[in-house]
Amino acid sequence: MRRLLVSSERSLDGKLFVEFVALIFISYINKKMQEQGLHKAYTMQQMLDKLDVIECFRNPGHKLRLGEVLEKQKELYIKLRVVPPTLL
Repeated sequence: MRRLLVSSERSLDGKLFVEFVALIFISYINKKMQEQGLHKAYTMQQMLDKLDVIECFRNPGHKLRLGEVLEKQKELYIKLRVVPPTLL
């Protein structure tokens, strides 16, 4: 684990909590990838990269907008048993 550069005990607690939650998400994705046999086609980093390219736009006074979600990304979400994000 890398050193966490923080200025206070509260900041350290916050960073550790975020890392803990991220570890839970990574564990879930890894488990679902194993169940669906996705490790044959993707590494964990490749999976995260595929799902990371979905953009979210927020303009003051307007609704939150999602960028385009490709069919391949929708398929991956479904295989991971997660509801795919929808366009607003």
